[in-house]
Amino acid sequence: MPEAGARDAAAALRSAKYGKLPERIRYEDMTEEVETDPDASKKSGYNPEGSWNYYSCLALDLGL
Repeated sequence: MPEAGARDAAAALRSAKYGKLPERIRYEDMTEEVETDPDASKKSGYNPEGSWNYYSCLALDLGL
């Protein structure tokens, strides 16, 4: 079993390394506002007839 002095030294080392939490990041610094193109929905709109191409099902992949 380690001595009390060794445990205190290890505790001091841990406290120096992990003793405080990092500074809080403000919400404004985590977000970015970007204007969108009004015609973007026309360029990449939803196509219900082609949506099955992106559907993934293991039973269908195995032909069951």
